[in-house]
Amino acid sequence: MEHTTIASETSARRSKRNRGLEQDLEQEEEEGGGTEASKSDDDFEEDPVPKTRRKRGPAAKAAGWRDDLQLIDVIKSNGKLINHAVKRWVELYETDPKSAMVDLLMMLFEACGAKYHLDVETLDDTDVDDVVISLVQSAKNGLVEDNYNSKQKDLKNFKENLGAFWEDLVLECQNGPLFDTVLFDTCMGYVIAISCSPPRVYRQVATLIGLQLVTSFISAAKTLTAQRETTQRQLNAEKKKRSDGPRVDSLIKRLSTTHERITGLEEMMRKLFEGLFMHRYRDIDPDIRMSCIKALGVWIVSYPSLFLQDSYLKYLGWTLNDKSALVRKTSVLALQSLYEIDDNIPSLGLFTERFCNRMIEMADDIDISVAVSAIGLLKLLLRHQLLTDEELGPLYDLLIDEPPMIRRAIGELVFDHLIAQNVKSSQSGSKEGDGESSEVHIGRLLQILREFSDDPVLSSYVIDDIWDDMKAAKDWKCIIAMLLNDDPESELSEMDGTNLVRLLSASAKKAVGEKIVPATDNRKQYLNKAQKEALENSRKEITAAMLKSYPYLLQKFISDKAKVSPLIDMLSLLKLEMYSFKRQEQNFRAVIDLIYDAFFKHGDKASLRSCIKSIVFCSTEGQADLQDYTLSKLNDLESELIIKLKNAIKEVEAGDDEYSLLVNLKRLYELQLTKPVSSDGLFDDMTRILNNLPEMENEVKSFLLLNMFLEVVWSLQSLDGENPNEESIDSLLSKRDTLFSQLYSFTEALVGDQTEVRSASVLSCRVCIITAEIWCYFKNKKYLSTKLERLGYQPKLPQVQNFWRLCEGQLNISDETEDDEANQEYIEETNRDAVMIAAGKLVATDTIPKGYLGPDIISHFGLHGASTTEIVKYLIASMKKTSIEEIPFNFLEAMKLAYRRLRNSISKEDQSEIGKSMSEIKDLAAKLSGTFVGAARTKNRAEILKIVLDGIEFAFSDGTDHLSFLELALMPFVSKLVTTDVPQILEDLKKRTENVNIDEDPISWRPFTNFVTFAKEKYAKNEAIPNEEEKVVRRRGRPRKVLKDPDMPGKKLFEESSESDKDSISDSDKDHQDNQDSDDDDEADQPLIRTFRASSAKLRNMRVPGTGASSSQPGSSRRTGNWLNS
Repeated sequence: MEHTTIASETSARRSKRNRGLEQDLEQEEEEGGGTEASKSDDDFEEDPVPKTRRKRGPAAKAAGWRDDLQLIDVIKSNGKLINHAVKRWVELYETDPKSAMVDLLMMLFEACGAKYHLDVETLDDTDVDDVVISLVQSAKNGLVEDNYNSKQKDLKNFKENLGAFWEDLVLECQNGPLFDTVLFDTCMGYVIAISCSPPRVYRQVATLIGLQLVTSFISAAKTLTAQRETTQRQLNAEKKKRSDGPRVDSLIKRLSTTHERITGLEEMMRKLFEGLFMHRYRDIDPDIRMSCIKALGVWIVSYPSLFLQDSYLKYLGWTLNDKSALVRKTSVLALQSLYEIDDNIPSLGLFTERFCNRMIEMADDIDISVAVSAIGLLKLLLRHQLLTDEELGPLYDLLIDEPPMIRRAIGELVFDHLIAQNVKSSQSGSKEGDGESSEVHIGRLLQILREFSDDPVLSSYVIDDIWDDMKAAKDWKCIIAMLLNDDPESELSEMDGTNLVRLLSASAKKAVGEKIVPATDNRKQYLNKAQKEALENSRKEITAAMLKSYPYLLQKFISDKAKVSPLIDMLSLLKLEMYSFKRQEQNFRAVIDLIYDAFFKHGDKASLRSCIKSIVFCSTEGQADLQDYTLSKLNDLESELIIKLKNAIKEVEAGDDEYSLLVNLKRLYELQLTKPVSSDGLFDDMTRILNNLPEMENEVKSFLLLNMFLEVVWSLQSLDGENPNEESIDSLLSKRDTLFSQLYSFTEALVGDQTEVRSASVLSCRVCIITAEIWCYFKNKKYLSTKLERLGYQPKLPQVQNFWRLCEGQLNISDETEDDEANQEYIEETNRDAVMIAAGKLVATDTIPKGYLGPDIISHFGLHGASTTEIVKYLIASMKKTSIEEIPFNFLEAMKLAYRRLRNSISKEDQSEIGKSMSEIKDLAAKLSGTFVGAARTKNRAEILKIVLDGIEFAFSDGTDHLSFLELALMPFVSKLVTTDVPQILEDLKKRTENVNIDEDPISWRPFTNFVTFAKEKYAKNEAIPNEEEKVVRRRGRPRKVLKDPDMPGKKLFEESSESDKDSISDSDKDHQDNQDSDDDDEADQPLIRTFRASSAKLRNMRVPGTGASSSQPGSSRRTGNWLNS
């Protein structure tokens, strides 16, 4: 619609000039019919037009006009003078056509940036082709000034001024020169010829002028068309009075002249279309292609009588396959402007049938902006009932696509088509579905949510997509009434009830500014005053709707695990002060009591966390009396939980079932995540049951250890660092040592019994993570020279070794290992990523000297998936920042570990393992050497050289057995060396082989030979350090997911046009194929949603605190020393 608006504004702006045509016709009538006829004609003229006079002088001079200004000077500088310059030129053309024509053509050449002199006397004999050839030769000689693409400030309006000049020229010439068959025929000949020349700037300028000429011709034709219609009405009215006469003859003559002029303008439009557009719409320059398609869209909308035909529409369809996203988007926007006009729809039938599949495919275009525009186009097709539900089906998958803009656009489409059902009625033209109730819209949304009922996350995506458009989603009273409705005939099903509760909770969160789906942009949002007030008003509206109904909702659904959690979560969204202001304290207390009951009625993670979060929130917000009541209930909850837990321990010790113990341990764990709990001997009870009942379920053991760990941490946090209580320290040390004893005991047992059963794996993960965390909390460096120095702890070497063996065992267990008995709620806390982060944290925070765990962790770089690889990469970056001197030792030891795994595979003669291990060490060496890029190669030159030299020493440490280490592990590091360091490497190798006859055993020495050859080639190239950068390849857009047949025929945009370019769509498309880039299909099978892991949050836990430097020196052994005896 933007193009339509622009065209209409242009017509309005130039309307005064169009009156010249009427004046010209009136003059002809006066000459033919005499004074009497002219006078009588005034009786039936609808709009008598006064004679216009051209104003000259003061205004133009004030704007900077000078008589010596050339046309090109006006276009380059002052756009305000264009109108005056055009009028002066038209006056010159009326008195001296040839001289004016020379000036105009010279301006055309100068606009292209070329200099070419035309002679007035020889103008008629000048051949267009000879002129263009001369212009092209000037471009080859570098004599062209590129005004079109110039960044100079003086030329910033060059394109706009150039288009405005030709627009003004056409409109100013409507009075006569436009139809003299000389002026514009000559100009069009030159413009078309220049547009087909090789220099890009020539084509750009000529295309701009040619497209503008067609647009201006359309404006003139529309004015003439309106005059023709007026004249026809006048003629019909006059014929009813008399069949002939001077007035009838005058009107017939006027009608004939107007029709001839319209026909002439349309012929000029066709000439420019065939000579310019049909070649330039597939130009190699995407900007030229985009300009052509944009102009075509404007032409079709503003002059459908000529351009709304399949022979013109097909170009919009073909460019839907253009390789430039900008061109594809322009084509889609042009089509949107067509489909927005109801009168165009009948003429678009064949085009829609031919290209609808491509339009649907573009909803998943690799460029996000194109996809969003295409979805908007599909929404218009749906409104006009031009798509079937079967064709639309694949689009609904995009509701859960990753880019928010795509989801948002699909959400608009789904709301418009499925919920509001805005369909254009063929009879009245009105939209169906207007004025429907909120309940109707919510019912339709529930039908959609049934498809996603098994996954709350996907339901949240759908709600997030349609929320902005759906007012019914904010109709809190309607949603609550539907939930509380007990009428058997209209009562919701179980599935719909769950989805409606999710809708209520998610919509309330959105209304107060919270996110309900993972955000791609984690930057903090800053709200202005109006936005804050809007969120506050929404909070008040939700609270007002929930004040009286909240207790009834909780009471009705308190036993439903799926519904109670989102309902309880809503309490933290309310404005609690309103309970006091509205005198609803009793309802508030009822809500807290019901949450208290729900805490002991449920044992799942979501329900427990919701209950604790809401109660803790209410204990700090609202009026003081309500806070006091909540705190009292929180203390009661804590006391009752301790009693229940102690009773459950006694029951298990007596031989009863462990379920009650497990559920209460989970409740205690969730509570301790938020606040400390006064246990009153509970720690000793948990220790006793762990010692006495080793046959308990692994999940029970995990939660016993977790609760013991949390109690130790809360005890540590409660100590006063300045004036510590000795009894508190003794108590804490006793608990800590007890916990260590349990952890080490479990570690030894689990290391000897590694299993892929998920429940056992979860216990192993818990032991690894708790052990690492407790070591970090009590590391020696934290408490040195403080009053809490007694709390410092340093694990012994056997304990560290057992810890790593247990971690390594978990890294080799797939996260997909399933076990029905294992609790899946906490699965994200007990996977390989969590174990790797726990181990990496020990190294990054210097809790364990880097030489003990660093090489082991780094040796797993790239072995366990992308997320684990990122964790190791983060650790390496941290080590480089804090202790770069230890990098050579850690990298080399890591490669030695990988090499030893290869040697073990060779000793077992397992060919598959040998190939796998060889690939692992090569990949590890490549990844580690790849961390030295760009400036890091110079900065870390000494470290790279040390890795190579120490690696050579290891390769020669056992005869020829380790020589393959040179080729497998060190070659990538040699490629990172500065060329001047290579001779040192070659000299070292020469000394090591001075007294060795390599030819006696060429097979064993082949890795050495290959390594030396590689190093010599490196030196022979004499490479300076290239300006490498660690580049991250980012595709502009997103991975494509093919919705339909990717082999849909389309237009080849960059081949020579055939003679059938103007045939109908159905005929001309048979020989054209899709020109979409084939490499786009490489990512066709990408999933809709990536797995949202917590790795990024976990990685932040590995940030290195400001501790002192490591006591170990680079190159020294990490396996011996006083530290072993601590």
